[in-house]
Amino acid sequence: MKLSMRLVSAVLLLFVIFVNTGMGPFTVEARKCESLSQKFKGACVSESNCANVCHGEGFSGGDCRGLRRRCFCTKQC
Repeated sequence: MKLSMRLVSAVLLLFVIFVNTGMGPFTVEARKCESLSQKFKGACVSESNCANVCHGEGFSGGDCRGLRRRCFCTKQC
């Protein structure tokens, strides 16, 4: 009886860990593709400005990243 309770507890704990970390079967996340913007000029200090330039390039959004603050365009793959 003790062994079966330990086993049930261990399985339940693993299930909770998988679900909370997003590794469980209940989470579906699309891949995100990134590309350096071809039209953005200068240092990227405004996320919204970067996203607007990326929209003009056919992407769904954009993020400022890196030490050099460059604009990377993003879209769902």
